Amino acid sequence: MSLSPAFLDELRARTTLSTLIGKSVKLQRAGREWKACCPFHQEKTPSFTINDDKGFYHCFGCGAHGDAIRWMTDQRGLPFIDAVKELAQAAGMEVPAPDKRSAERAERQKGLREAMEDAARWFTEQLHGIGGAEARELLQRRGISPETARMFGMGFAPDSRSKLRQALSDYGDAKLVEAGLLIQVEGKEPYDRFRGRLMIPIRDVRGRVIAFGGRIIGDGEPKYLNSPETPLFDKGRNLYNLDRAQAAARKANRVIAVEGYMDVIALAQAGFGESVAPLGTAMTEAQLERLWRMVDIPLLCFDGDAAGQKAGMRAALRALPLLGPGRSLGFVTLPEGLDPDDLVRQQGPDAFEALLAAPTPLAERIWAHEVAAEPLDTPEARAGLRRRLGDHAQSIADPIVRSEYVAEFRRRYDRLFAAPARRREYQKPGQRRGPWKPPEPPPSTIVRNVNSGGIDRVLAKAILAGLIRHPAEIARHMEVLGTLRLADGALGRLFEAVVDVALEDQALDGERLRTILAKSGFGSIANELLRADAVAFSFTQAEADEAKAIADLDEAIAVLVARPAVDAALARATAELKASGSDAAFERQVGLIREQQKLEARLANLILADE
Repeated sequence: MSLSPAFLDELRARTTLSTLIGKSVKLQRAGREWKACCPFHQEKTPSFTINDDKGFYHCFGCGAHGDAIRWMTDQRGLPFIDAVKELAQAAGMEVPAPDKRSAERAERQKGLREAMEDAARWFTEQLHGIGGAEARELLQRRGISPETARMFGMGFAPDSRSKLRQALSDYGDAKLVEAGLLIQVEGKEPYDRFRGRLMIPIRDVRGRVIAFGGRIIGDGEPKYLNSPETPLFDKGRNLYNLDRAQAAARKANRVIAVEGYMDVIALAQAGFGESVAPLGTAMTEAQLERLWRMVDIPLLCFDGDAAGQKAGMRAALRALPLLGPGRSLGFVTLPEGLDPDDLVRQQGPDAFEALLAAPTPLAERIWAHEVAAEPLDTPEARAGLRRRLGDHAQSIADPIVRSEYVAEFRRRYDRLFAAPARRREYQKPGQRRGPWKPPEPPPSTIVRNVNSGGIDRVLAKAILAGLIRHPAEIARHMEVLGTLRLADGALGRLFEAVVDVALEDQALDGERLRTILAKSGFGSIANELLRADAVAFSFTQAEADEAKAIADLDEAIAVLVARPAVDAALARATAELKASGSDAAFERQVGLIREQQKLEARLANLILADE
C-alpha cells in the first residue's frame, strides 16, 4: 500500500506524541517538553525527552529518536502499515483505500480474524464449563494458576468432531477451513481440527489471535498440535508470546527463546515475561531477525538431551550468515531431563536465573560441537575439524565478524593441537652437553584438554566440585581459598555460597551441603558441575577413596594457588630478557619455565593416577 506524504504528515499532526507514549511510560513535565527514563535502555536518570510541538522524541543516552509512527514500530514492534492503521483509527482518520486486490485480501483476513477471535472465546468458555474439568486438572498439575491461564487466554476443545463447527456455523465451513479450525476431507463433512485438547491461542505482534496450539488432555498423538499455515499464520515468521514479550524484553534487556509454548507460560508465571518460542519448527532466519529487533544477543534455551542440543546447533548454524558486529546469540543448556517448566517448579526461579547469567557464546557453542563430533586422534580427523570450522566461519556474510571467527577458531585449534614449544637449556661457555635423553611422552588427552581450556579455569571448576563433595576441607584451606576469585559469574557466586555455608557448619557433609545449595537456588548449577566435570580427578568422583581424594584435593589447591605467581614472574622475566638480553635474565626465565613445567607435571600426575 502506498501512502502519500501529505496523509502521513496529517496523521502525525493529529497525534499527540506525549499522550501516545504516556500510555506505557511514566512522563514528567519539563517546561514545554516531557521527560522520562528511556524505554529503549536501562537508566535511572531521565534522558528521554518528548516535544509535542515538533512531534518527535529523543534520548540523549542511547540516541533513540523518532515520531509517532516510529514509536509504534520500534517500541511496539508493529509493521509500518499496522502502526499507521492504529494511529489513524485513534485520530479518526480513514486510511486511503488500497488497490482492489489488496482490499479483497484485507477483507478476507478480517473475516478470518473475527472467526479466530470467536473461536478463542468459545474455547475459553469450554474450559470453565462442566466439560473442562479434566483440562483444569491438567493446568493444576502443571502448576499453572487460573490467573496465568486467563492472561494467556487458554481454553479447551471438547473431544467432539462437530461442536466448534456448530458454534461458529455463521461463518460457514469454507471460512472455518481456511482459518484452520476445520479439516476438509474430499467427499466427507468437515470436522473440528482440535479435539480433546488444552487450547493455547497464538497471537501476532499486535495481540490478535492468528492460530492455536493444542495439547492432548489424555493419551494420544500428537501430544501437541498446531494450526496449519493460513493467510493469517506463517509459523516460520511468528514467535509465541511475541506480543507480550517485547516490552518485557526491553525492560530486562534480554529475550529468552525456549522450545515450546508451555515453557513460555511457565516462565512468564515465574517472572520471565521476556520468553518466546518457535511454533513447531526449528528456529528460522525470520524468527532470529525478530529476536534481534529486541536485543543484540538473544538467549536460546534448549533442553539438555540430544534433541535439544541438536536444535541448538541448528539455530547456531542458521544464525552464522546473519551475524554482525555486536549481534550474536547466547546458549543456555538445561540440566538433562529438565525443561524450563520443570526447573522453575522444582528448583525455583533463582536456579533458572543462575543459568541465564552464564550463557555459552555462539563461537564456543560451535567449537564445542565440532570438537566433540568425532575422535581427533588422526591427521585426517584433525584436518576435517579445520575444514568444518573454516566452512562455518566463511558462511558469515559480515567481513569483520567473519575475520574474527577465522582468527578465533585458528587460535583454539592451535592451542588444542600445537606441540609444546621446545625450550633450549641455558649452557654456560665451555659447558658440555649431557647425555641424550628421549623426549617425554606426549600428554594424555585429558591433560591436553585441561591445558587447552586454561589450567586455572578448569582446575578451579574441579576444585569447586571437590569442595562440594568434601566440605570439611574448606576450613583447612580457608586462608588460601579466601584469596581466590573465579572470573565466571555463576561459578563465583556458587563458590562464595559453598564457602559461607561450610564455614557456618564445619561438620557439614556433601549431601547436606547440596541440599542447602538447592534451597538457595544453586542446586542446578552445583549438580551440573558435579555431573559434567569430565576431568578424572579423584576428588571429583563420587566413589573415590576418601583419603586419596582429600590428599589429591590438597595438591590441586596448592597448584591452583601457586600457578598465578609463577606465571606473573615468568612474564616479568621474559620482558626483562627482551629489554636487557642479560645472562641473569635468561637464567631467571629458564628457572621459571621449569617451575611452570613442574606445576603442570603435578597436575598431570593427579589426573593420570586415575586413568
